[in-house]
Amino acid sequence: MGRCGARPARRYGAALVASAAAVAVTLPASTAEAASGPEVTGAKGAFLLDSGSNRRLWSKDADTRRQMASTTKVMTATVVLDTPGVDLDKQVTVKQSYRDYVARNGASTADLRTGDKVTVRQLLYGLLLPSGCDAAYALADAFGNGSTEAQRTASFIGKMNKRASDLGMKNTRYDSFDGISHAGANYTTPRDSAELARHALENNTFATVVRTANTQQKAANVHRTYYWDNTNKLLGSYKGAIGIKTGTGTVAGPCLVFAAKRDGRTVVGVILNDAANRYPDAVKMLDWAYRTKSDVKLRRLPASAQQD
Repeated sequence: MGRCGARPARRYGAALVASAAAVAVTLPASTAEAASGPEVTGAKGAFLLDSGSNRRLWSKDADTRRQMASTTKVMTATVVLDTPGVDLDKQVTVKQSYRDYVARNGASTADLRTGDKVTVRQLLYGLLLPSGCDAAYALADAFGNGSTEAQRTASFIGKMNKRASDLGMKNTRYDSFDGISHAGANYTTPRDSAELARHALENNTFATVVRTANTQQKAANVHRTYYWDNTNKLLGSYKGAIGIKTGTGTVAGPCLVFAAKRDGRTVVGVILNDAANRYPDAVKMLDWAYRTKSDVKLRRLPASAQQD
């Protein structure tokens, strides 16, 4: 499953899950232009939201429910960070069951090692950069309630649904803590996903993590360093890109929650179920919002990086 202390040489595929990020933009030049919108043909669902005014800029099938793959992890992080009095420096011991879960599901991984002690903050990096389903499991286990792992993770998923309800996400439902949905009852809409991303970016820790292209994190109790690359290729490629989360699944297809900031203005974007290529579509959306034309060369991920 790869090596820690060096970049992992192997990775588990993300056939069932994956990840995403958010985008900053200016308003279109005219009402006519706003009505036409960017030429996004690959995505079945898409949304552009002005974060400051919380105003829709453009959308495509904004309220159609769709699978979301690892963009689920935006809510995983939100539940943790919205916990009253959350201690980001609290240490969590990695269990073998987290690794077994990843292996059993062929899931994207932070390659956490059994017995290592890592902080909640470090788990958030492992969750949102390499889209680690083991990190998601660890957080759900640590922040859920109950006497068993099954009870705690189920409780955590309940908290995810409660938070969605509190945020007015009427067309969103979670049945997993990471986007691996065996029952198919893990869905959202472009509008709901954009609203969640806007809320998440208000948290400084979340905003810091998702804009990080790569990081090195040391375990507290052993001499081991984790090397994690952000799966979001817009970072460092598109001017002003600041995150948020990728996601890929067999049913969901490629998904992307993205954001950018220019001239003090942040815009959030969502792409769900993109049959073509989510990144060119995201660039089209951002260019349309910024009234510009970008020649983007996407950041190349190291061969050791997770693909989501």
